[in-house]
Amino acid sequence: MTQPETRVTAGMIVIGDEILSGRTKDVNIGAVADFCTDLGIDLTEVRVVSDEMDHIVEAVNALRSRYTYVFTSGGIGPTHDDITADAIAQAFGVALPINAQARAMLEARWQQTGTEVNEARLRMARIPEGADLIVNSVSAAPGFRIGNVHVMAGVPVIMRAMLEALAPTLQGGKKVSSVSIKCAVGEGTLGGPLAALQAEFPDVKMGSYPQMGRDKVMVELVLRSSDEARLAQASAAVRAMVVDIHQKAGVALPQE
Repeated sequence: MTQPETRVTAGMIVIGDEILSGRTKDVNIGAVADFCTDLGIDLTEVRVVSDEMDHIVEAVNALRSRYTYVFTSGGIGPTHDDITADAIAQAFGVALPINAQARAMLEARWQQTGTEVNEARLRMARIPEGADLIVNSVSAAPGFRIGNVHVMAGVPVIMRAMLEALAPTLQGGKKVSSVSIKCAVGEGTLGGPLAALQAEFPDVKMGSYPQMGRDKVMVELVLRSSDEARLAQASAAVRAMVVDIHQKAGVALPQE
């Protein structure tokens, strides 16, 4: 008998007052979502939290108990408000010493660039006891992995480099495929029939996304599933429903 495939899930924590104040516009959520989708990991929850110890600790403990993997971005720089490493150490109940390997990596880069070694910069070498480093090919300051929590920089180009370094270490699930179907009628018309089909195909996620133009209504239906056969069946049923609704409304189907 074939064993059911294990679902691989993830949660993400975006850390930083600058995100919550609107001063910095987050792009890391999209990068992690793409990364997870490519690996067949189901990103299920994202939290944005302030630079407050209790908030970070609570979020880390909640998500690490719930998901296969947790990814964090932000708060591992050299300034006083970069407290993510402190919070992770507290969440796991471990010490936060200067990590010899991290310090060596940083000092090698600083020697190349003529950068002074000081107490603030050495904050980036503080790694929770028992954690493994995540290589940073951009600026040397490493992220780290402890348990199922992966702690990365908030700077987008650095975070993407850390994701690339992480990829070979993660176990993915079955990749999710998607089908898009365009409609020229509103969600109010599609809602009832689409809900009925969602109930018929509970293993295929169905979403409705309105795209308002100047002179016409456009809705894109997106179906997602890791089961190609079920996705094909559901797509055929939704397409038939869409054709029927357009015919009854006397509206031409949009070109795919």
